[in-house]
Amino acid sequence: MTDRKAIESWLTDMDGVLVHEGVPVPGAPEFVNRMKSSGKPFLILTNNSIYTPRDLQARLNRMGFDVPERSIWTAALATAQFLAGQRPGGTAYVIGEAGLTTAMHAAGYVLTEFDPDYVVLGETRTYSFEAITKAIRLIDGGARFICTNPDATGPSNEGALPAAGSVAAMISKATGVDPYFVGKPNPMMMRSALNAIEAHSESTAMIGDRMDTDVLCGLEAGLETILVLSGISTRAEAERYPFRPSRIVDSVADLIPEI
Repeated sequence: MTDRKAIESWLTDMDGVLVHEGVPVPGAPEFVNRMKSSGKPFLILTNNSIYTPRDLQARLNRMGFDVPERSIWTAALATAQFLAGQRPGGTAYVIGEAGLTTAMHAAGYVLTEFDPDYVVLGETRTYSFEAITKAIRLIDGGARFICTNPDATGPSNEGALPAAGSVAAMISKATGVDPYFVGKPNPMMMRSALNAIEAHSESTAMIGDRMDTDVLCGLEAGLETILVLSGISTRAEAERYPFRPSRIVDSVADLIPEI
């Protein structure tokens, strides 16, 4: 691989990298503390659009992480930023929770079910058949279809749950319209995060536990990519992909000396 510039800023996925099944990954709180004390820009990323950064800050705080709210970047924020750039002051019919609706309002969008510019689908704990039916009819009527992330399933203590990507597939099947996904693995997510901390791709590293989202997204955005083995992808699985991370480490604890 070609030589890269020294890492001056860090992007890291949350689930599988910092926490796993609701428990901190060993060494992860120390890793975050080192990032904070270094003064280098960093963001914690998640495709989950349910929670606001403040919600996630509180969740992480309960697990021993002292993370500023401004250091959390979600697919909901990336989606709202993208739409504000595409159609400033637009309107949207939103299926989602506070993380998404708050971001959309902050971006200057009006949420409505009457002739919206967009149907925006995010994660929610309870997908409503009535809301999905409304989304289908609005898309049939000409609304553009946006989805925060393509994840087909999400984790829970009881096992896998259907996520936004699965519901998007159902809406697409009914309408014949595919959504534009903003979250990982779309490099749009990485670029929006870089803009948020005024960082440059050539001196930024992306840490993730999934080859198909975190590593792919970082690679396509021109970042150094680091796969950790504390989450989903294994070393053997990584070898089967046609692309490779810059390197593979056991966990973020191994990266503490580099910050």
